[in-house]
Amino acid sequence: MTPPPEIRAALRRFRRRRVRRWGAERATLAVTVVSTCDGPAVLLTRRIDALSTRAGQLALPGQWARRWESVPAAARGQLADQFGIHLPPEAVLGLLDDYVIDDFRTGAPQVITPVVLWAGEYTGTAGVIVVRLADLDAEPVFVSSADAGRPEIRLPLHGEWLHAPAAAVLHQFWEVVCASALHPGRDSVVRCGWRPGT
Repeated sequence: MTPPPEIRAALRRFRRRRVRRWGAERATLAVTVVSTCDGPAVLLTRRIDALSTRAGQLALPGQWARRWESVPAAARGQLADQFGIHLPPEAVLGLLDDYVIDDFRTGAPQVITPVVLWAGEYTGTAGVIVVRLADLDAEPVFVSSADAGRPEIRLPLHGEWLHAPAAAVLHQFWEVVCASALHPGRDSVVRCGWRPGT
């Protein structure tokens, strides 16, 4: 099954912001698009309860990229390791804006690159939460964050909150892919690091 052409076309038109930071750790988040009986959807997971921060929250699958590993390869590797979803390189549809986190504890910046992938028809996988693309059309909320030093985006989703960076990534994905398909010719101004006043 081939991906919806409007998704690939929207990502090809999109001019993403790439961030280069000396000494930054690189990571990826996988925005995995699937086909379901209810229409296109994306796959989320839930952070394990043993984590010291944000345990049990909804999240996008992600992992650190090794030194010589591309972020698309890291995203595909994470899906294979975590969910047993093995995707070829051509499953990568495009990239969204880099998202920067400044770790105030270590002083090292972290650059997260969201990778959009097509996984075809969804057949059911343990540990996966399926979210229809239509459910991403939600009004974001911005809250103060002492850790981030700036307002942080949250999205209401399935009766709970999706937090940054996943909230920022999926909000941008909706604007770049879904909203532009609904309104052809419209240029999205939403950025992964977007916040009020920027």
